[in-house]
Amino acid sequence: MELKPGMSALVTGGGSGIGKALCIALAQKGLFVTVVDFSEENGREAASLVQNENKKFHGDLKVPSAMFIKCDVTNAGDLSAAFGKHVDTYGGLDICINCAGIAIKTLVYDDRSDGTSTWRHAVNVNLVAVIDGTRIASQIMRSGKKPGVIINIGSAAGLYPMNFDPIYSGTKAGVVMFTRSLAPLKRHGIRVNVLCPEFVQTNMAEQLSRRIIDVTGGYIKMEDIVNGTFELIKDESKAGACLWITKRRGMEYWPTPEEQRKYMLNLPKSKRMLTQNTFSTVQTPEVYEKIVVHTLTHNFRDATRLERVRLRLPVEPHNALVKIIYAGVNASDVNFSAGRYFSGGAKETAARLPLDAGFEAVGIVASVGDSVNHIKVGSPVALMTFGAYSEFTQVPAKHLLPVPRPDPEVVAMLTSGLTASIALEKAGQMASGQVVLVTAAAGGTGQFAVQLAKLAGNKVVATCGGKSKAALLSSLGVDRVINYQNEKIKDVLKKEFPRGADIIYESVGGEMFDLCLNALAVHGRLIVIGMISQYQGEHGWKPRNYTGLCDKILAKSQTVAGFFLIQYAHLWQDHLDKLFDLYASGKLKVSLDPKKFVGVASAPDAVEYLHSGKSVGKIWYDPILLRASNGVN
Repeated sequence: MELKPGMSALVTGGGSGIGKALCIALAQKGLFVTVVDFSEENGREAASLVQNENKKFHGDLKVPSAMFIKCDVTNAGDLSAAFGKHVDTYGGLDICINCAGIAIKTLVYDDRSDGTSTWRHAVNVNLVAVIDGTRIASQIMRSGKKPGVIINIGSAAGLYPMNFDPIYSGTKAGVVMFTRSLAPLKRHGIRVNVLCPEFVQTNMAEQLSRRIIDVTGGYIKMEDIVNGTFELIKDESKAGACLWITKRRGMEYWPTPEEQRKYMLNLPKSKRMLTQNTFSTVQTPEVYEKIVVHTLTHNFRDATRLERVRLRLPVEPHNALVKIIYAGVNASDVNFSAGRYFSGGAKETAARLPLDAGFEAVGIVASVGDSVNHIKVGSPVALMTFGAYSEFTQVPAKHLLPVPRPDPEVVAMLTSGLTASIALEKAGQMASGQVVLVTAAAGGTGQFAVQLAKLAGNKVVATCGGKSKAALLSSLGVDRVINYQNEKIKDVLKKEFPRGADIIYESVGGEMFDLCLNALAVHGRLIVIGMISQYQGEHGWKPRNYTGLCDKILAKSQTVAGFFLIQYAHLWQDHLDKLFDLYASGKLKVSLDPKKFVGVASAPDAVEYLHSGKSVGKIWYDPILLRASNGVN
């Protein structure tokens, strides 16, 4: 959500500390603000400061640019009335920040009272009022049918124990889990997020022992709190997100993707997908077309030819016949046509000819063998086996990946998307709060890498060549786009990221690899997923010597990790499900190159276009020249 003058916000606990700072920061963007606080003196002062800031944006107004409402947030009637007055005054509610919170001096296990004025009161202020405020705000936003953002102020004490105030720690943990559980509200246009700072210099924090503050690295700047809050407001991908801010580590999202995977339940989507979106009829011809490799060379056009072959039926017992709807094009197609992915010498590889080309596609199951009972005719599937550059292909049914729809976007999620998703997790061990550099970032796999790194809460730097590619990367949320046609990558990295990148997702090779190695941070991880710059040339792909590589990585405890997707086949379905879920929820965008390639014979054209460096996003092609408009024929 972009903050614009004339929008309105309500902040509980807005008279002092973090709440006050956020009220002023919102006013500096031109927002109308209602300050809700129990202290009349503090609340009126904060409202006055908000009005002063608002003078820069608003002239004569029929309504006040700021209001103070005295309110005990534990009184449900008073809190509801405060929200009502805000809506009556400003006509709606764009942002709600639940910030009211208190600490208690007496440990709960030493408290001899009934807790009415101590721990019970703290529970009501810190947790119950946050729940109530979120409830009221979300109902107002839904009734207005306008998007809105709710920010609940938690605490680092809600992420790990705070022994000197168990009630504060427990209630803030409740705020964290309550907020994270509200991610589904996004489908109604409402995003609820929680901010968990460590110690900020407020009246509450100053009551603590200075020794505790010093151990954590000192107070966090209020500016960091404001920036974190604004990030949670502006970033449309954040719903149910928890942003942790510390002096020691900066900003990072909790839990990390790795931690999430420890408790996330994977519903049996695959079986469900097999029974959904099926196509009733798939007609099979007597003859179909496919691309085969007849000569081993890195020149894909010279290596391949179009063949018309007779369709063999019935299908073998454990196999399935798939009608290809869309096929994906990859840089490594030229390595396949050169025989680089087969063991043995040149003679052994040549003995395998002819080879069916292409290794990723989506399609519809046209027929199954007698022993196949887990998949039905008409089911949409993806495949990552040789033979994708074809109108039909027969593959072992166990290798098919169920998908919701046989769309080009799903093709992009296969080799390109899965490489990014699995490589960043396994080879990169990606967490949050890191600097992630992605080379060739506007290509098929780079577009996924930048978005997944951003979704994990990292600062993303991306390289590309050309205005259209730079524009795409900016639209995907990249923090720093380096267009090497306008500026030198080496100079930008040295000046703006002197500490280096924590993770580098590298697919170019050659001089770019050398540059990336020099830009890698201490403990950094450089993931090599390809080297497209070395695939073309008079003699094709030639190994390079990297003199001094061991010396460099030893000196900085760095890791250079190779990644080859075929060795992670056991993870394909889970990661494909995850990518599609992100895409379906709007958190992940899939960019497809606008250039169209139609017909099996166009495969060499598509491969050459990819290696021209002109493509933006994933290149795909439709092997069927003519397709009926009602279903699959």
